[in-house]
Amino acid sequence: MDELLATPKEMKRVIFRGIRAALLALGSATKVELSHKLGISFPTISKFLTQMEKDGELILVGLDDSSGGRRAKRYAYNPEYMLGLAIFLEKTETNYMIFNCLGEVKEQGNTTSVLMDDVLSLTKQIEDIIVNNPKISSISIGVPGAVKNGRIIYMPSYEQFHNLDLKGYFEERLSIPVVVENDMNAAVLGYNNNRRNKENSSLIYLYMGHNGPGAGILINGDLVRGSTFFSGEVSFVPQYDDRNFLQSLNNGSTTEKETANLRKDEEIDAISRLVASFTAMINPHTVIFCNNEVNQTIINQIAIRSATYIPEEHLPELTTSDWKQDYLYGLQKLGLDLMISGTKISNDQENR
Repeated sequence: MDELLATPKEMKRVIFRGIRAALLALGSATKVELSHKLGISFPTISKFLTQMEKDGELILVGLDDSSGGRRAKRYAYNPEYMLGLAIFLEKTETNYMIFNCLGEVKEQGNTTSVLMDDVLSLTKQIEDIIVNNPKISSISIGVPGAVKNGRIIYMPSYEQFHNLDLKGYFEERLSIPVVVENDMNAAVLGYNNNRRNKENSSLIYLYMGHNGPGAGILINGDLVRGSTFFSGEVSFVPQYDDRNFLQSLNNGSTTEKETANLRKDEEIDAISRLVASFTAMINPHTVIFCNNEVNQTIINQIAIRSATYIPEEHLPELTTSDWKQDYLYGLQKLGLDLMISGTKISNDQENR
């Protein structure tokens, strides 16, 4: 943001976000340290910290040793001040996770699926969770479909959710900031965020799923959503004269498979062709599969078949991961970003 053009309200939000992010990253800091790190004057930092301490957002953790003057107070962020809710919708169930500002999981569970119902069923599930966890200050929702700025623009088999502005609906109803994301975009974010070596890799996360196949695409560390937010809808990738990828997996049909297990030779070939296509176009470092859909034997078969379509030395590493956990942790990352921005909390503070 250009600070010269920012309104006072926007500048307050920037300062609150900067203080939260700095304290969560550093663990603790004094007013002088925060002033230097953020490039904000000491009186301004002092004013904001006083208000945040009064609200219970900060914890005084001690006094620094004196260098001749008054001992400086050292502050830490109160990780329980705000909680986040990550929730994703699947055909068989709804999964959720509640976490604090440090990303520590406070509760994780699942409940009945709402995809065959409507948004009111999802509303009840979320409101029931909030009643038991009133400190929830951000909600991140994952859906098996294409999402544009919080609006579901493509989710086959669930027409009642089509073109629904899920973000706007819940923000208006709950007055809590909300982010809505495609399932595979969230999964590839979660996988990347939890890796120890977080270089700017290019990753493809493939999932066959209960709702048809999808892919999350990360190029040089950046999530790819596409010009119309339709990237990763690999069902439509043409593969044979009369079949796309979805039809190749389902023996020519567009209906769902009865099982997610990948055993048949034609399925291995379809996936190998897709891996080869991604290699030729993107040349990713890694392609990730869901670990309950493929095992090492299938991985080896895909690698061998892929090498018949493209030079082996250019093929990516093929690996597996826990899709459900990656999905939740990707949603958690998005929710943490919302919490640090603190739209709802900072608005309350600005109005005082």
